[in-house]
Amino acid sequence: MGKRVYNGMPARQLGSEGWCKPWSGGNGGSCVEAMRLADGRVALRQSTDPDGPALIYAHHAMAGFIRGVKAGEADFLLVQENAGPAPRPARPAHPAQRQSTC
Repeated sequence: MGKRVYNGMPARQLGSEGWCKPWSGGNGGSCVEAMRLADGRVALRQSTDPDGPALIYAHHAMAGFIRGVKAGEADFLLVQENAGPAPRPARPAHPAQRQSTC
C-alpha cells in the first residue's frame, strides 16, 4: 500500500483483502466493513458499495468511538422520530456467539 491513504478515497484502492464485518447481523446484507491499516488507522466502508468511499479514522478516534458506544453514548442514534426508542438488537450472551466475518 504505497499510495496515499486519505478520507473519502475509493475503498477499492485499499485492496480487497483484510476487510471484515465485525457488526454483521440480520440487516439484509447491509453491513459496515472495517479494515485495520498498516499504520494503525482504521478504514470503514459500506458492504453494499465496496467500491465507494472509505472513511479513514485515527486509531485513537476509533478507540474513543468504540468506548463511547459501549458506554451508551451513541444510544441517541437508535431513537426514531415519533416512534420512541428503537428496540435494542438481541445480543448473544457470549462474544464467541456473535456473528462476524473477520
